[in-house]
Amino acid sequence: MDQLTALGTFVRVIETGSFSLAARSLGVGQPTVSKAISTLEERFAVRLLLRSTRRLTPTDAGEAFFQQAKRVILEVEQAEHVARAASTHLSGRVRVSADVTFTRLHLMPALERFLDKYPNLSLDIVLDDRNVDLLEEGIDVGLRTETLGISNMPARKLGEAPRYVVGSSAYFERAGNPCTPCELTQHHFINYSQQGGGRVWTFRRNDTELSVSLNGRLSLSAFEGVREAVLADVGIAIAPEWRFSPELKSGRVMTVLTDWHLPPCELWAVIPAGRMASAKTRAFLNFVQETLGHANASGAAAEPRSSYIAPPIQEALEPLPRRPHRSSSSSVPSPL
Repeated sequence: MDQLTALGTFVRVIETGSFSLAARSLGVGQPTVSKAISTLEERFAVRLLLRSTRRLTPTDAGEAFFQQAKRVILEVEQAEHVARAASTHLSGRVRVSADVTFTRLHLMPALERFLDKYPNLSLDIVLDDRNVDLLEEGIDVGLRTETLGISNMPARKLGEAPRYVVGSSAYFERAGNPCTPCELTQHHFINYSQQGGGRVWTFRRNDTELSVSLNGRLSLSAFEGVREAVLADVGIAIAPEWRFSPELKSGRVMTVLTDWHLPPCELWAVIPAGRMASAKTRAFLNFVQETLGHANASGAAAEPRSSYIAPPIQEALEPLPRRPHRSSSSSVPSPL
């Protein structure tokens, strides 16, 4: 039994004048109450109660302890009330760094729900496919999909999505569907040139692993451009499910080689080094997770191979464990 619970038990014993009545009101057994009182007396090396066959009477030390314990419990209850009230009366600004495509497709349609829930809270979202300097830009939290360079910053994994080879239905009708990863070299590959993209990808199926270098004359620094090129039937791309979820659901874009696995794409919340996530930042991150949960439940693609949504954020974010540097094109998740 923790010390605060023991204090509450002692207070209830004094108020009811009986171990049995205190146990009944607390919903525990009488031995639990008796043990709590004994533990307190042993801890402070002082008798708190005088026991007789008819009643329990606090000693002088017990009476003084009772008055202090009541104040402590009242202050804890008031602190809990303030914390709960703050969760629905957040105010101020949250400055967020996020990439354009993920924000446009998944956060923007749901932002009204967040702003309605927190009418005194404002959002300042810096949209950029690059990983901006969080401290220099005054960012409260960054949404990132690769972990290079953030090992010294508090971070929390929010979710992940499977990564696929994608192309428009019209493109595959014209160019044909590849049957193996090696056949991708015969297709026009649209390259995403930011960190997390690249032309070399490793495919896995059971115990087989194939590394393929993809060809293409089009390279783009923003994923919005990659999306538009795919939707214009220019060629194929490698992308997480989240980045094409509307078109995968409608059938305008399709996946190929789904029996081969690519590294999943992870979404991380990153806090600038030396800071802690504020209550309003945690509220925003929980909103992001709820949004991902709705998107996951809607089923953007048929039977996605994997999906993950982290539990709500209530505690402080911890620094991300260091990982060995590996090739971004084969093992670092591409941006959502």
